[in-house]
Amino acid sequence: MPYFVLRYDQVVEDYVNRRAPFREAHLGLMRESQQRDEVVMAGAVGDPPDGALIVFRGDSPDVATRFAERDPYVTNGLVLSWRVQPWHVVVGAKE
Repeated sequence: MPYFVLRYDQVVEDYVNRRAPFREAHLGLMRESQQRDEVVMAGAVGDPPDGALIVFRGDSPDVATRFAERDPYVTNGLVLSWRVQPWHVVVGAKE
């Protein structure tokens, strides 16, 4: 099954503190996606975090797009830009 990467490329200033009220809802959405075997791995990038990467497995990029469109970080304006890209795994993929 193909992989797709959801990139949160640009986030608001003071992202770490401003995401706090939405964090549990975001993590709940993440857990739901993981239980459906859609999310492979996820996490913030940078120190301090200034974006995120979420790796999805699915038949199309729609699985990642639907996640982003429902994510409280996106819907509440904390993520200023995001994109979904196919990820062509060379090493480490498990079927």
